[in-house]
Amino acid sequence: MPRILIVAPSWVGDTVMAQPLFARLHERRQPLTLDVLAPERTAALLAHMPEVAEVLPHTFAHGDLKIRARHRLAREIRARGYDQAIVLPNSFKSALIPFLARIPLRTGFVGEMRRGLVNDARTLDPRAYPLMVERYALLGEEAQTPLTRPLAPPRLRVDPQATLAILEQLGVSASQPAAALCVGAEYGPAKRWPAGHFAKLAQALFRQGHAVWLVGSPKDAAVGAEIAQATGQRAVNLCGRTGLEEAIGLLSHAAFVVTNDSGLMHVAAALGKPLVALYGSSTPAFTPPLSPTARVLSLGLPCSPCFKRECPLGHYGCLTGLSPERVLEAIPPELLGPHGT
Repeated sequence: MPRILIVAPSWVGDTVMAQPLFARLHERRQPLTLDVLAPERTAALLAHMPEVAEVLPHTFAHGDLKIRARHRLAREIRARGYDQAIVLPNSFKSALIPFLARIPLRTGFVGEMRRGLVNDARTLDPRAYPLMVERYALLGEEAQTPLTRPLAPPRLRVDPQATLAILEQLGVSASQPAAALCVGAEYGPAKRWPAGHFAKLAQALFRQGHAVWLVGSPKDAAVGAEIAQATGQRAVNLCGRTGLEEAIGLLSHAAFVVTNDSGLMHVAAALGKPLVALYGSSTPAFTPPLSPTARVLSLGLPCSPCFKRECPLGHYGCLTGLSPERVLEAIPPELLGPHGT
């Protein structure tokens, strides 16, 4: 049976967008053992992908070389007898372990100082493949072979009983319809809708009979507290109280999701949730939410997308100009309850 090792990206959203590659590999090579080498922080996400046989977590932080630790991990990986490694990140360090593990076929795009590390090097035509999900999936094809479209969208598998246990653990009700507001964005403030706008949206959702869950990482705890305070603590601030596994459970149970362009946006899309995605400094032309139930809001200002972490003009108009009323209108009316918009 063929054995393939995927070297996964570090970001949650990018990891979601790798799943169509996993599905395509299983379509093309039956039977197949597919393992994934990934940062510990994304291991819980990969466990929800049925195509993945085993997750091999690592603790290398961004910028870490730690050559001795990489040698030790490479020896362990070599013993597993992989036939191929597919390296999704374009960095030198991401290609190092498959090389040290002497995996015979090492596939990836031409990247920084990777000559010899990647011996099945592909050159990307970004105009032919504008979407990141397509670029990842292309690495599952034979060299010089165009990608077969369409791709199946990412889909995460969840256990309803485990989800109910997560809700009970967090002390949130499973009976009242809930809106999940993903208030953070790891990249920076130029991708974060203002806290005041989230609070006004939450107040409108309360009037529709919804509970409101604020979901995010520990870095989002302060903005979550600000939003919760502005709603008289009616919005439940779960930012920093959950790991990725708990966040997946919350999003899977929510009636719908309103989210910045973030990793949790891609998780919600892969869960098939109705969602409204808010874009500021970035663009859905490269990493859109891959779901037919997603609606994208972007003002399309002349200065955007700038792809900056902070607004270079200082006004953040691409996000402040997206009003709570406009976001509320983008939520399908049948999800809002009997009181309408």
